[in-house]
Amino acid sequence: MKTCLIVDDSRVIRKVSRHILETLGFAVDEAEHGRAALDMCQSAMPDVVLLDWNMPVMTGIEFLAHLRKCPGGEKPKVVFCTTENDVAHIREAIEAGADEYVMKPFDHETLQIKLQLVGFA
Repeated sequence: MKTCLIVDDSRVIRKVSRHILETLGFAVDEAEHGRAALDMCQSAMPDVVLLDWNMPVMTGIEFLAHLRKCPGGEKPKVVFCTTENDVAHIREAIEAGADEYVMKPFDHETLQIKLQLVGFA
């Protein structure tokens, strides 16, 4: 089964994302911030990471930099989910190792298209 880790400090976003991902056939784990997500990835690397940008403890960009240095950390497809929509943020995310980018709020169809673009769903 495909696995996805949702990393977002918003419980509502995690709940909505989980529902969408489960209907797409993913087994889903959740983390409230990048530090918790990194710990989870070190014990079991997911296929996909749905990643928020602005979080306490460790931001999405910081998490991504650490993830890509972990053993196996190059494997997960990372989709940034954020309200930051300017070109500079998008470029920074891609340069940091993100595979795709989706704007909040997003719906089932938008997320499914992004997952298809990175080879899932």
